[in-house]
Amino acid sequence: MGAVPSTPRQGTAGSQDSAEYLIGTFVGNKSFPLGSEFWQKLLEVPLHIRWPAHQVHDACQLFAQNNYSTRHLAKILIHLAWCLQESMSTSGAPSTVYMKAVNAAYLSSVFLKYLIEHAQGDNIGLYLSLDENEPVPKIFTRDKSIENLVMHSVLSFIGSIDVSSNTYVLFQELLNFMLVAMSTQLLSGPSLELKEANLFIDAAMIQESSLVCLVVRKLLLNYILQPHTTMSGSSNSIFSEGSQNGVLQRVGSAAATFVLLPFNYLVSSSGEVSKNPLAYSSIHVLLVLSYYHKHVEGNESVAVKSDDIAASDPLSKVNTYFSANPYRKALENTRDIEFDRADIEGNAHSGPLVRLPFASLFDSLGTYLADETAVLLLYTLLQGNSDFLEYVLVRTDLDTLLMPILETLYNASKRTSNQIYMLLIILLILSQDSSFNASIHKMILPSNPWYKETLLHQTSLGSLMVIILIRTVNYNLYKLRDVYLHTTCLATLANMAPHFHRLSAHASQKLVNLFFMLSRKYNKLAELVDAKMHTPNGNTVEQNGLAEDMSAELHIYTDFLRIVLEIINAILTYALPRNPEVVYAIMHRQEIFQPFRNHPRFNELLENIYTVLDFFNSRMDAQKLDGEWSVEKVQQLINNNCRSWRGEGMKMFTQLHFSYEQESHPEEFFTPYVWQLVLSRSGFNFNPSAINLFPVDQPLEEQDDHV
Repeated sequence: MGAVPSTPRQGTAGSQDSAEYLIGTFVGNKSFPLGSEFWQKLLEVPLHIRWPAHQVHDACQLFAQNNYSTRHLAKILIHLAWCLQESMSTSGAPSTVYMKAVNAAYLSSVFLKYLIEHAQGDNIGLYLSLDENEPVPKIFTRDKSIENLVMHSVLSFIGSIDVSSNTYVLFQELLNFMLVAMSTQLLSGPSLELKEANLFIDAAMIQESSLVCLVVRKLLLNYILQPHTTMSGSSNSIFSEGSQNGVLQRVGSAAATFVLLPFNYLVSSSGEVSKNPLAYSSIHVLLVLSYYHKHVEGNESVAVKSDDIAASDPLSKVNTYFSANPYRKALENTRDIEFDRADIEGNAHSGPLVRLPFASLFDSLGTYLADETAVLLLYTLLQGNSDFLEYVLVRTDLDTLLMPILETLYNASKRTSNQIYMLLIILLILSQDSSFNASIHKMILPSNPWYKETLLHQTSLGSLMVIILIRTVNYNLYKLRDVYLHTTCLATLANMAPHFHRLSAHASQKLVNLFFMLSRKYNKLAELVDAKMHTPNGNTVEQNGLAEDMSAELHIYTDFLRIVLEIINAILTYALPRNPEVVYAIMHRQEIFQPFRNHPRFNELLENIYTVLDFFNSRMDAQKLDGEWSVEKVQQLINNNCRSWRGEGMKMFTQLHFSYEQESHPEEFFTPYVWQLVLSRSGFNFNPSAINLFPVDQPLEEQDDHV
């Protein structure tokens, strides 16, 4: 066997020879006109023969060599669009119509992906145009780009056709096709310089808003409903011999080639669906679309300027902007199908809206939050959609979302750092609302099976959240050592502090111990900085640089200690009568505050703590007691005196309130992050050596738990 996949041989229609001939002809050097009967034969043949992996690779290589002259990629994409249009226009379309569309989508995906993965220089080599002299059918108009034609057809099908046993596999293949078509983002960073940088995703961005809303709604509904099919009893011939791996399946299973085709992952030996890739493919496509940002150069009066994202050069006549993302806008404008705040307030929204059952979306997110993709979707909705955020905040069963979030944070060592960040940001966003901070203390958890350090009986959801946040800080202190993670945890605790209600003994002890842990780190750094300052001959560049680094770190831990003291102050100032366990924890470890009493950065905050300590210590001294104080007696005294506490002598500090703001260039983080999730979660393989969007240190199929 040479450089060609096989020697084409004529055979009877439907035979193995005919299928092999048609594929061999498709990748060969003979160009077939758009209206040739060849295309119908190619798309109608069941294709049940097998090809070895090296033969598939040879076929892809040959196709890449000949596509410039044959333009067969452009032609099969046009036929894909026509097949989809036929299936949408035909009421109760026969199975053969869907079969042709599946074949067209799958073949397009396989060879398009190879071309993208093996792009040379600044040209991918798709050649998405037809020769001017080539005859074309009347239904084809040359003035419309092929990428726009196919993306419009794919999105129209996804947005308007229901998922059923007949359409399920076609839906899956179209979502796969979209991931392949948009994978050009992997070739470079957010600012692409390739000539054919992101043709397909750019085409998706210019679709009319009504279609965009239909697509966003359908992708979210797929996630909510988790549609599935056993494919038993299907009349479609492509499914009739599921035990055999046809040539399309073999093309898909080649090493470093596309791996998604129905029977490999939809059907178990019993004929039942083993997992639901359609739901997750839908969310992957939605996230890729939503986090796409295109740089546009032009005059300010012409270009669309996004808030807080535009970059301009006052010395240049041409400024760079980000074009508006219609999918992101549709997500932000999604409304509850049962309630719309605009209807109540009389501020009707102009233009099409996405309407969904928020209750079902809330439940689905809570069910699947162990998956990192669901975490990113929840973040996207909470950060961008004020209606959904408001809906979440008024739910009385917040444990549906919070318990899987807290359990994941509890197992932080088994999770990626990005997942931990997203979960903490979600908690920070929620903690910005005072009603949330109050309501989580009203929900009592009878027990908690996954928390192993101690038995937590009848603990409030708020107390558990405090315990897990402090545990995350301690984990970060010794493992990740990430300043941003520390800041986010402490900011969330600061937002919650004035609303603490009956904080548990375990949570109160953890909070006081957090100050002790940070103070030890602070003291160690202070000693090192002081030693460096007084070291003779310590004037070298390296030593000075090290001293500056340690001084900067010392300053950071000074800020951390201040925040913890302000958290404790907020509890004592605004919520002391409701939190006797916090008072007990402070009294039990009061010696840890003494070294900082005269510190210029901490003394004013410690004054309130010592006012409280003096009050309760004096009550203990005044209590005549036969025998020694027991824990129970101290707690009883604190409980009794908490009721009479009036806060006399306390200094009132402005309450800390932290809010989350997305970075000015979010695409720099989210575009690589979304694609890392796609590659590690969906089974979508991509040649690691072709990826420039983010560093790849090992084969992606081995990075299931690494982002």
